[in-house]
Amino acid sequence: MDKVCCCLEVDTHVIVTGVMSLYAHKKQQQHKMNYVPGTASLIDDIDKKHLVLLRDGRTLIGYLRSIDQFANLVFHQTVERIHVGKKFGDIPRGIFIVRGENVVLLGEIDMDKPCDTVLQQVSIEEILEEQRLQQQAKQETEKVKMQVLKDRGLSIPKADNLDEY
Repeated sequence: MDKVCCCLEVDTHVIVTGVMSLYAHKKQQQHKMNYVPGTASLIDDIDKKHLVLLRDGRTLIGYLRSIDQFANLVFHQTVERIHVGKKFGDIPRGIFIVRGENVVLLGEIDMDKPCDTVLQQVSIEEILEEQRLQQQAKQETEKVKMQVLKDRGLSIPKADNLDEY
């Protein structure tokens, strides 16, 4: 089998990074030539199952059906996944349109990889109750924290006040 030395060029210096087969080298070069910058690179991901994390913390899972130049996304057969501790629940949402500016993370779900998760799936009602209790506990903790800081003459601006920057 033909071997090619894979090199990384840095300014005028060449750093040898290893040896790879000629086929892998050609595949790597072809991938570089087929690269499309920006949201156009998502065209190859249409009709595949994706997970998207939104700015407000929600997690959506669905089939990517459409995109535009602003990275607005349209999902089909979408579920909103809620995680609380070692439990999760899926709320069916159907067709879901996501504005591009709200996307934090977008990734393809590998359907061929076996699921070896330790999370337990529960009903919608149970996960919503768990989420409500978790949010209540978090609010109580924040309230105590703010009171302690206030007693010491300190204050922390609320995150919703900083959203305009």
